[in-house]
Amino acid sequence: MSAKNELLALLRQSEGFVSGEELSRRLGVTRAAIWKNIELLRAEGYTVESVTRRGYRLRDVPDSISEAEIRANLCGHGSFGCRVVSLPSVDSTNEEAKRQGDAGAPHGSVFVADEQTGGKGRLGRRWISPPGSGLWFSILLRPDVLPNEVTGVTLLSAVAVCRGIRALTGCEAKIKWPNDVVIGTKKVCGILTELSAEMEHIHYLIPGIGVNTGTESFPPELADRATSLLLETGRPVRRAALLGKILEEFELLYDRYGVSSFPEEYRSLCVTVGRTVSLRRAGRQLVGTACGVADDGSLLVKTRSGETLTVSSGEVLVQGFYGEHIEGA
Repeated sequence: MSAKNELLALLRQSEGFVSGEELSRRLGVTRAAIWKNIELLRAEGYTVESVTRRGYRLRDVPDSISEAEIRANLCGHGSFGCRVVSLPSVDSTNEEAKRQGDAGAPHGSVFVADEQTGGKGRLGRRWISPPGSGLWFSILLRPDVLPNEVTGVTLLSAVAVCRGIRALTGCEAKIKWPNDVVIGTKKVCGILTELSAEMEHIHYLIPGIGVNTGTESFPPELADRATSLLLETGRPVRRAALLGKILEEFELLYDRYGVSSFPEEYRSLCVTVGRTVSLRRAGRQLVGTACGVADDGSLLVKTRSGETLTVSSGEVLVQGFYGEHIEGA
């Protein structure tokens, strides 16, 4: 750990002022070095108060996703966050996770970026990820299961995000099937899971998560579909704190369910159930009511003809969400 990060850690641990002499003694550096590193912290957005004969006190921290800030907010005691890679800009955190996964990065590694220039969503859609506006990160997993046994990981990720947002902001985050996290009727988070495997062996599994945290407004084509934690709460949310909380919840769920089991909490969080939905099947547009979620995560839809369909993939429109209106609903 650098002297600057060691200094930051000491200031975090102290409730009041710490003298320059004490900091110098504990870090084994000169008073001049303490002052230099205080100035570096201030340049990064940390508010460090200094008072003659009293010393220094950390008064406020920035909305930073630096490794030091992320580690200060990690609550888990397992492998998640064992390695943290924080980047100012990247094509996508999933792509970075793949590159480092191929190079041998360990299970539980976390890759986070301030900006994604090529962020991806479901069905090949682009995920807009401008600097400072969201929490964009991926988790590298190396589960000891067969490739066809990873059906639960995306659902687990959605539950972890809901738990994290609820704990940190109080917002009633829920899930629009299969893995959009919504507040009200608008999307606040998307999840894309990617896999590298052979017939009977998983090299790695990567859930990529993007949460709109600080977006103040969306372009007209997204205004009816998207929201942010800032818009919902009226106050900024520190991304490192949210990441730490989501990882904590992810670890608890992973330890309980792994990537193969259905996280039961998903059902109570899924707002699609009970609503009118529309989907395409064999070239036909069908309308019905979402009546449940199967143990493999499939959506159960009862059509107007009385038939119950099992939907495991594809686009499902939900009445009232993302500005959608289903004809005849």
